[in-house]
Amino acid sequence: MGIVLYGHPFASFVWKPLIALYERDVPFTFAMVDGDHPENQSRMAELSPTGQFPALVEGEREITQSNAIIEYLDLYHGGKTPMVPVDPREALEARMWADIFDDYVQGPMQRIVAEALRPVQERDAVGVADARAGLMQCYAWMEPRLQGRQWAACGRFTIADCAAAPALFYADWVQPVPGDCPQLAAYRARLLARPSVKRVVDEARPWRGFFPLGAPDRD
Repeated sequence: MGIVLYGHPFASFVWKPLIALYERDVPFTFAMVDGDHPENQSRMAELSPTGQFPALVEGEREITQSNAIIEYLDLYHGGKTPMVPVDPREALEARMWADIFDDYVQGPMQRIVAEALRPVQERDAVGVADARAGLMQCYAWMEPRLQGRQWAACGRFTIADCAAAPALFYADWVQPVPGDCPQLAAYRARLLARPSVKRVVDEARPWRGFFPLGAPDRD
């Protein structure tokens, strides 16, 4: 039985395993999780402790969490350079950067988006301001560290870049990368030019109208 990936094409954390699958040319079936597919929603509720996607199923193996799925692909669908480097020192660097993009870019970005989905009277303006400040702080931290680098870690495309692509794509929509961070802006542009990333961006286009802050007329 082949791979089935549960998720939604517009969801940022689903992009991560999609990018890894496309990088590896691994065939899979995409199981859309939305109101039009209640059977997939029900299955997703079984696969994840919170019902949140993504999740991967292959035969009797059930994997949830985007980073774990990427490592699963390294383990069971090798043949190409692993997304998590074999060298433990390089693996540490790649995982560290992936966590930074997940926690300090995706995290505050998603908080801003979540607040925009609430009724106006229930929004947490202070929380949104803190999230925006956190993004700016993270942008400033990354800027000098990306100097001279094509990719985030280890001199090649890794799990760190799988995490960076969706994180920076959407974060720039809610809190644009400032002009004093040219290294970060150039890195985001390189990510969006990568064929695997370009593919997930294009596949998500039909749902841009759902973005609560208004999707900008740009990638």
